[in-house]
Formats: sequence, structure tokens, C-alpha cells
Amino acid sequence: MGSFSIWHWLIVLVIVLLVFGTKKLRNIGEDLGGAVKGFKQGMREGSDAAAGSDNAQIAKQTIDAPAREKEKS
Repeated sequence: MGSFSIWHWLIVLVIVLLVFGTKKLRNIGEDLGGAVKGFKQGMREGSDAAAGSDNAQIAKQTIDAPAREKEKS
């Protein structure tokens, strides 16, 4: 009783196809796919840029000094 049967979903699909048409639905799908692809690429570039800035901050904090042996007491 909580979910619709397959026949309900098929009727909804037919109504959506009649209202919007296959060409418009295909264009909406392509636009949505392009947006998701662009979002993933932006996230990937953002994480690469963040990793680069973390390395730059670590490099700024590094102290360069000559090494010497520990004095024995």
C-alpha cells in the first residue's frame, strides 16, 4: 500500500512523455549530465588547488639549518 505498482509508474511515464516530448526530455537530460560533469571537474580542480596551497604553507614553515651531531654529556 505504501509504494506504487509498476502500472502506476508506467502511466506517469506516458503522461510525462506526452506533456514534455522526448526531445525536450533528452535536452534536459543532457543539460543535467553536463552540469554534474562540470561540478565533478570543479571539485577535482578545487581539491588539487587546496592540496597545492597546503604544500606551500608547509614549505613556508620549514626551517633550513645545518645538521650537527648531538653533544654527548
